[in-house]
Amino acid sequence: MSPTRSLHEYHRRRDFSRTAEPRGEDRAAGGPDGPPAFVVQIHDATAMHFDFRLEVDGVLRSWAVPKGPSVDPQDKRLAMPTEDHPLEYREFEGVIAPGEYGAGTVIVWDEGTYRNLSEDRHGHEVPFAEALDAGHASFWLDGRKLHGGYALTRIRGDGSGREAWLLVKRADRRARSDGGGTDPYRARSARTGRTLRQVAGSTS
Repeated sequence: MSPTRSLHEYHRRRDFSRTAEPRGEDRAAGGPDGPPAFVVQIHDATAMHFDFRLEVDGVLRSWAVPKGPSVDPQDKRLAMPTEDHPLEYREFEGVIAPGEYGAGTVIVWDEGTYRNLSEDRHGHEVPFAEALDAGHASFWLDGRKLHGGYALTRIRGDGSGREAWLLVKRADRRARSDGGGTDPYRARSARTGRTLRQVAGSTS
């Protein structure tokens, strides 16, 4: 079992007296039985983007994906790592107050579970956290909207500077070439059915 990752950076950036985001706490890896969770949130911040998060070692490993995940294997989506988030964040939907880090509206666009598909050159399974640390991880998503195989591959940086990754759909039976993109302003929450505008309006 890998050691628990720290939420220090997440806590450092937020004033929890002003933001409704979950505080979360460092916790032991593991937890309830069952497959690990994933969530994709649309974040209408300074720059509109999708936040792609995977449960790993007691936290949500997170990437900002400007154009969002694609169902087309030909679409290579840039994914920029962000700080780890607490597991409770997978349920967060609301408005981050002006002046706070990441100020703007958040909805849960998709949620579900995933399983590890990462293997070494001999076909042996590689633990998911190790695969991410090595710069390439494959996984299968079982979400409300996203399904099938995906891969995250680091294309720049080695952890000492600003990293860049690619999030790519694998060519499997759940792939589509006509997937197009998701209009974030028209998208609806997988949890509540609300749009960004409706969530923003409910807290104004």
